[in-house]
Amino acid sequence: MNIKEYVQQEADELIAMRRYFHEYPEGSQHEFKTMDYIEGKLKEWGIPSVRVPRGGILATIDSGKPGYTVLMRADMDALPVKEDPVNLSKPKIVVSKNAGYSHACGHDGHMSMLLAEGKILAQHTDEWEGKVILMFEQAEEFGERGAGHLLKYLQEHQVHIDACYGTHVRWDVPAGKMAVLDDGVMSGAFFFRVKINGKGGHGSRPDLSINPIDAFLAFSSLLQSIRMRSVSPDHCLTYSFGSVQAGQEPNIIPDDMTFAGTCRFFSDEDGVMFRKTFHKLLDDVCADYSCTSEMVEEQFFPVAMNDRTCAALARKAVADTLGADTLYPTTHWMASETFAFDLSMYPGILAFTGIMDPEVGSGANHHNAKFDIGEKGLITGAESALAYVLALLKEKPDLSYFKAGNLDDMLKLM
Repeated sequence: MNIKEYVQQEADELIAMRRYFHEYPEGSQHEFKTMDYIEGKLKEWGIPSVRVPRGGILATIDSGKPGYTVLMRADMDALPVKEDPVNLSKPKIVVSKNAGYSHACGHDGHMSMLLAEGKILAQHTDEWEGKVILMFEQAEEFGERGAGHLLKYLQEHQVHIDACYGTHVRWDVPAGKMAVLDDGVMSGAFFFRVKINGKGGHGSRPDLSINPIDAFLAFSSLLQSIRMRSVSPDHCLTYSFGSVQAGQEPNIIPDDMTFAGTCRFFSDEDGVMFRKTFHKLLDDVCADYSCTSEMVEEQFFPVAMNDRTCAALARKAVADTLGADTLYPTTHWMASETFAFDLSMYPGILAFTGIMDPEVGSGANHHNAKFDIGEKGLITGAESALAYVLALLKEKPDLSYFKAGNLDDMLKLM
């Protein structure tokens, strides 16, 4: 298959789709018009699909010839971030028309690349063998994640997957470059939102109240010691509070307070340890301060682990198709991804697609109002994805050593 030629033929539509998605972002578990648009494109190209409730869309491209089945995935949701119409240096080419929401992480690019890749594969089934499953995932960012519903659907319908592919655009990788790493590529995560209940009162008589803020301050102080006492100094583990909400007035002790944050790690064992210690410290401190606590929200993601055989195959495929200089050296990323669950179930890779382009002003970090995409990077991303997937389908590497995780156990932590 002449990958570069086919992608160039679809380049204008790929960019147009990205701009449509960017103008009409939708939040987690509200991607309804986005899915309507995607299903319209799939129907136009003759690709059958199914909408999985609270999960997203699964579409199947069948070459009609036996072979491997490869899963290709993109996420769909936007962020509750008011977009700045100016990026790092100039006005953006396209800006959100949905006030208060924007594709400030790059999922618009993920969807447009996957659609273009699916169209090319569907139009040229005579040039490859096997099947490709396209997965468009709801709610990667917040709340009830779509990944679990999609993976459960595949399991319950006994859809066999031999390998998987996902990509994330990356702000600090130049447009036109790709990064394919071995082993851990994006961190695991423990998301928490906790309510501490006390007893409100007047600030002049704290002895007649039970101040939940005091319990939180004690807890947060003790939590700082975990990193030094329990984590190897050569391991990556960070945590932060992103929200602390308590009371309104200086002389009123509130009945309760809420805090939320995340822990990120590159060893699942470290993450499990942190979560276990977090719960014990919280219980002990609340007991000491005569408070109670409740987990309002709690989610645990594993580390996104690239399979080494698949990563090596991807690097070779990209180098052979686009040139060795397309591969860009970079480090793992402390952000987290629900695609980690796919990589726990199937051997595969999460590649990084470069989108930093000084000419258009892109290069602001993700989840930032100035975030923008150097769109020429999406062309390289689509070419690289097809190069890897077609190499998998052709070479059928022995991946029998891969041990899948227990989906039910993982879903309990999502």
